[in-house]
Amino acid sequence: MSDLYIARQPIYDRQLSVYGYELLYRAGAANSANVVDGDVATSQVLVNALMEIGLSELVGRSLAFINLTERYILEGLPEVLAQAGVVLEILEDVQPHAAILESLANLKQQGYVIALDDFVLHDDKLPLLALADLVKIDLTTCTGERLEAQVERLKSSNAKLLAEKVETREEFERCKALGFDYFQGYFFSKPHLIKGKRTPTNRIAVLRLLALLQNADLDFSDLETIIGQDVSLSYRILRYINSAQYYFAKKISSTKHAVTLLGIRTLRRWVTILTLSNLDDVKPLELMITTLVRAKMCETLAPKLRIAPDSAFTVGLFSTLDAFTDQPMEEVLAQLPLADDINTALTTRQGPLGDLLQRVIAYEKGRWDDVATSGLDPAVQRDAYLQSIRFAQDISESLIARK
Repeated sequence: MSDLYIARQPIYDRQLSVYGYELLYRAGAANSANVVDGDVATSQVLVNALMEIGLSELVGRSLAFINLTERYILEGLPEVLAQAGVVLEILEDVQPHAAILESLANLKQQGYVIALDDFVLHDDKLPLLALADLVKIDLTTCTGERLEAQVERLKSSNAKLLAEKVETREEFERCKALGFDYFQGYFFSKPHLIKGKRTPTNRIAVLRLLALLQNADLDFSDLETIIGQDVSLSYRILRYINSAQYYFAKKISSTKHAVTLLGIRTLRRWVTILTLSNLDDVKPLELMITTLVRAKMCETLAPKLRIAPDSAFTVGLFSTLDAFTDQPMEEVLAQLPLADDINTALTTRQGPLGDLLQRVIAYEKGRWDDVATSGLDPAVQRDAYLQSIRFAQDISESLIARK
């Protein structure tokens, strides 16, 4: 499993209490941005913060500052990104044309706090200023009398001021005297690098899903099928649903259930983000084939035992999550909103679903004494196994052909 990195830098108020954290793109273990493509950087920050590490783990109850490129302003954010806990930093190269201003007004109306990053006041930027809640001024590019002039002009706006790249006590005291509300920089704290583990995602499955999502005549069952064919993509979607930004009173019983709850629009945005974030295949294809055979066999045998096929497929699909994520099964499941009977089946192999999973694994491993005492007709098990192998082979050949 490959490593992932993200950095956070605290932002303080005038009493030096933490106001929020800016989440910063990091491509590797070096604690520097090295941004080549702003869209990719924003995508990776969103994926790492919301689907891998978790936003609450990164910022707690504080605000999360996230840089936003023009593309994300126009095309939209994940619908369930918690507006109350996020500050959208509009990058300095974003120009205030009509479509940008309309999109920002909509984001503001939805409840997001809008910040202008590395802001320098010019007449052409006034429309952006009218929408801003916060203005960030870079002290390395705006100094001396120029800084005082900028602050004086900004006092007539409704935006609060944030001094960034504060590197000395003298700069901090001066900015306080000028009326700045918030402060960020090396004088207080350097960005803290956070390391996590990236869940492998089958890029081809993601691309196929993205293409399917663009189809105006989208068949919802086809969408659920493609997601169900990729264990790591299913895991990410369920992890996302279980994040602090999303809440459902009922627990999730299947991938189909999760897809229905999220809806086409949210899935389309998240798959686009996953595609942009350059996620690679790092697990062997054979592990995916084994997983698909197991999931399909569970689904096929489920009606014989009066078990819901959707739940049975989910149990089989997620029975290898520990191998996919390189984490103990209990730790992985703690991050997912799965129903109790599915959790029990995956951790203790108990209950009807757990019993079904044990039967399938016994057949898979050739434990014929266990197979003989399973209570199922051997011919039925054999046919289900062969059908499941064909199912997995068809998918694997499809994936290989598209590479």
